[in-house]
This record gives sequence, structure tokens and C-alpha cells, in this order.
Amino acid sequence: MVTLTFPDGATRDYDDGITAMAVAKSISKGLAKKVLAAKINGELRDASREIEGDAKIELVTASDPEGLELIRHDAAHVLAEAVQELFPGTQVTIGPVIENGFYYDFHRDEPFSDEDFAAIEKKMRFIVERNNKFTREVWGRNDAIKLFTDMGETYKAELIQDLPEDETITIYRQGDWFDLCLGPHLPSTGKVGKAFKLMKVAGAYWRGDSNNVQLQRIYGTAWASQEDLDAHLHRLEEAEKRDHRRLGKELDLFHMQGEAQGMVFWHDNGATLWRQIENYIRRRLEGAEYQEVKTPLLINNKLWQESGHWDKFRENMFVSEVKHGAHEEVHALKPMNCPAHVQIFNQGLKSYRDLPLRMAEFGCCHRNEPTGALHGIMRVRGFTQDDAHIFCTEEQIVDETISFLKLFASVYTDFGLTEIKYKLATRPDVRAGSDETWDHAEKSLADALDIAGLKYEIVPGEGAFYGPKLEFHLTDAIGRSWQCGTYQLDYVLPERLGASYVGEDDQRHIPVMLHRAIFGSMERFIGILIENYSGRFPLWLSPTQIVVATITSEADEYAEEVCARLKAQGLRVKTDIRNEKINYKIREHSVGKIPVIAVVGKREAEEGKVALRWLGEGNKQQDIMSLDEAVIALAQKSLAPDLARG
Repeated sequence: MVTLTFPDGATRDYDDGITAMAVAKSISKGLAKKVLAAKINGELRDASREIEGDAKIELVTASDPEGLELIRHDAAHVLAEAVQELFPGTQVTIGPVIENGFYYDFHRDEPFSDEDFAAIEKKMRFIVERNNKFTREVWGRNDAIKLFTDMGETYKAELIQDLPEDETITIYRQGDWFDLCLGPHLPSTGKVGKAFKLMKVAGAYWRGDSNNVQLQRIYGTAWASQEDLDAHLHRLEEAEKRDHRRLGKELDLFHMQGEAQGMVFWHDNGATLWRQIENYIRRRLEGAEYQEVKTPLLINNKLWQESGHWDKFRENMFVSEVKHGAHEEVHALKPMNCPAHVQIFNQGLKSYRDLPLRMAEFGCCHRNEPTGALHGIMRVRGFTQDDAHIFCTEEQIVDETISFLKLFASVYTDFGLTEIKYKLATRPDVRAGSDETWDHAEKSLADALDIAGLKYEIVPGEGAFYGPKLEFHLTDAIGRSWQCGTYQLDYVLPERLGASYVGEDDQRHIPVMLHRAIFGSMERFIGILIENYSGRFPLWLSPTQIVVATITSEADEYAEEVCARLKAQGLRVKTDIRNEKINYKIREHSVGKIPVIAVVGKREAEEGKVALRWLGEGNKQQDIMSLDEAVIALAQKSLAPDLARG
């Protein structure tokens, strides 16, 4: 007999050799139909595998994250079988699960194309309908190598050869077709369902090494239901419409070019948007009593060696070697601001009365990111951080963390991003400092989150080597998650760079250093805003807030007067007095995502009025008001959220 313990704490006794599927059937037939696998003592297993000994059991269905991952895993196997049935001679290599889907890499002399997808998907649906069971087989190492070698599957044979000698070799069959796989799998191909779609084909090197042969990678997405698939495809469609690279060009915000890979050329509109964001966060920092500093871009490598970055980060740094006669110096463009901020802290003797000392900088940094990793303004080589470091005592960690959490949430609310998930990343295996120090650091951050009333998830082992950190995950308008900002607790860097203060005991102490950024990088944050708003920025952020458009040339002079009155209130205004029909002008500026169009004609000029049309209001009747009323209303509506609060 074996005793199984369920998640609710209940226990049941079963005969030896019981499987998770049999357990599900003993509870209800309906549950058995839903079960895809099981977690036995935390290990995900096939529902058909026997359970050895007493264990904790969790039945996994499609509504569980593990269930959805299995659907995607097995969709990759179904894809591989379909491809080999349709295109004999194709070799299969690897096919893992990825975010929102899966891929499989194939070796085939002829290229795949999107035109092949219809036939492949049709064959995949047929394989699903066959509903062949997945069966697990354990093979001897040499027998498995011979099996795949004789089949001409050289990549599979190579994978087995490179496995550790004591590794269990498992093969999974689905009807007559089989694949090398660690598992687990669904009960049968029918459980994959038909909520899948092939997305694209791309090149990929065997084992990710450019020295190896190039393979063909087919990407797909798979979901638990057609409804979920349709929602995902809609999100992708929305994401394409919102792509910051396309909107950046359409709205004349920025461009990028090959002569400066990973660097951004900001146009007037983009620079205006940047200034609004920078001015906003600068005001918030001033209100939170931060000092603003500015540090050099190019710093001698001696500092980077002292900080430890030279050994750990050298390959990602842009280096400059300068000779002065026989003397040679090596400098690097700073990839981060923290060592430079410690240098400012070290100027002059600091007392405990000076702490906490909050030091902020809009620091321009450079990192030599791989070309393949670059992505618009989301992943660049030159970027500006809204960076800050708080130097404080041990006793001040909790209060400073709470203050930052409040500031962070308030800032993101002002930008319309209100859904934030908090994570506490704890000590990694390789780390600096004692366990006692780590215990105190992790407890300090956890206490701050608890006092602030924030729910959070603990992410074991994901902290930095010098201390724990907080992660902030934001959800945008179409449900995508972004990780922005950072908050890291550091005991190591201040000590390495000789930072100290005089305590109440008149002795020297090393300050705690809190690394924090709200946006992370200005470039990436602006990219997120572009996509979140789909380019339709709120009035306070929009590069051009108002266009004064004339109906007739008789109103040209009045349009200039309206423009001047609005500009005098600090509004960003342009006039459109072209000899075009007003409907054409309205349509053009609506496409250009101008928040407000102030329409003026002969009557408005005579009566001293304007007709305001708001972006997104459709055919709603215009707001007609006097120029004085319009100036007051628009000036108030255009205030940044922090200024509007007074």
C-alpha cells in the first residue's frame, strides 16, 4: 500500500503500482478526463507512471501553468512528427517550450516557408485526432545511440553521446513515431487539442553556435482553448499596431541607423517627450529630497578594477586606450553609475547625521550589447538611467525602502500603469557576505513590503551577488508584462571603494548602499509608453498638445492669436492655416495623434471663440467656448499629474 497526501492535506491509501491517472479516476471520471500529468513530491511526471512509495500528489490540468507548458511541449512533438511525415529525410533536433509557445529546429536541405504552414497544421490536427498515447521507454545509452544513428538522426545521436554517463535515456512514442525526450508528456496526442498555430520560420545554429550548421526553426503557439489562442493572436495584432519602432517613425520621435547601432537619434518630437518625462521625475525627486549629480562618461579602468566591474563586466564595456608619450591609460565608458556616486560620497567626511544621503543622476551609460539582442529603443547600447543611490545606516533600510515603494507606485500611477507585481529576489548560491548579513538584508526588504501592505512573491536565488533585490513587473494596456525599475541592497561596493561615515560612537562605519531606478532606462521606458498608449499620449505628455486649424483663410490671423495665447500658458501649440478642407486637416492630425484640435473659422474669429475636438472622442459634438475659457481649460488639463495635484 502507498499513502498519498493531497494539496488540502487529505490522505488516501492505494495499492502499490497506482498511477496518477488511476488516482484521478478513483475520485471522478470528470477529473480523469481533465488530468494531464501529476506532481509527485514536487516532480512533474506522466500521469501513467507508477508512484513508488508514500508521496505528496498534485493533479495537473490545463488550467495549471504546468499543464499549459505540457500542451506546448507536446505540440512541438506533434509538429516534428507532422514535418517528418510531410517532408521525408528531414532530421529533428530539439524542440523546447518558450514563452507563449514552442519551436522545433529541423535540418533539411530545402527551405521551409510560411506557405508550408497550412499543410503542416492540417497534418498536426490529423495527428491530434489519432489520439495516440504517449508511452515512456528507458533505453541503454549505446542502444539509443545506435537506434538514432541507423535512422540517420545524427543530431539525436550526438545529444545522447554528450549526456553524462549516468543519465537515464528516455524515448517517448506517439504511435509509430518517437523522439528522444526527458518528458513528461500528456496522456495522448489528443490532449494537445487544436488551439495551436504556426507563427514563423527562422534560421538557428545547432546548439546556438555560429560555427555549427544552420538549421531551420519553426515557431508555434499553443493554448488550452481556442478562446485563449484567439486572445493571444489579438494581443499580437495589437502589439504589432503599437510597435514603438513603427510609431516612432510615424510620429517623428526618433530613428536609428547602422552607423550607430544601438544608439538613438532623437528628433524634436521625441526630445520634447523626453523632456516632459525628465522634468516630471526631477520634480518628484526634488520633493523626495534627492541631490542631483552628474558624473563623467569616461573613467579610468583603475576604478572599475577596484569596484569589481572590470573582471565581471569587461566584455560589455566600451574601452578607450589613450597614449601620452610613453604613458598609456585605459578608460571605459561607464556601463553604470554606482562607482562614480561612491566617489562623490567619499568627498569630505560624512557623519551619521548626513544619512540618509540620496544621490540621483540622469546618467548616460553604454554597454556593448550583442547585435542580435538589440531591439529598437527597448534594448540599446547607449542609454540614460534615472539612477539614484541611497547611502544609509542599517537602521534606515526599512524606512528608505518604504519611501521608495510609495514613490515608485505613485509615479507609475501617474503614467497610467497601476498593475504592479512585486518580487523579492533572495540570496544566490555564489554571493558575498555572511549568512547573518543576508538574513538581515532579506528581512529588511520583506518587512518594508509588509509594512507598505504590498503582496509579493519570493524568488529564491535570484538576488545579486552582493545583496537581495526587489523586482517590479508592470502590466500594460494589452496585458503584457514589463520589468521596470530596480531596487538593490548592497553591502559590498561601499566597502570595496572605501566609503565610510562617523557613527554616534565616533567610530567609522560602512554605509549601506541602496541602488534604485524608477524607470530603469529612459529609452526603454519611453518605448513602453509608446506601445502602452499606442502613440496616443495623454495631453501633458504629447509633444504637440494642440493644433489650431482654420476652416477658411479669413481666420488665419485669429488662429495665430489663439496660438499665441495658448503658448503664453506654456502649451505646445502649432497652427495649420493651409489651404485645405477642414475635414482633411482634422483627419490628418487625428492620424498624427494630436490630442486637441482647436477649429476656428470666420464665425469663431468674430465671436472670439474656438471649437475643441478631442482625440478619441469620435463624432462627439465639439466643445465650443470662448477663447478665454479655452485657455484656462486647456492650461489646467495639460498639467502633469504631480502639478495638477498642487
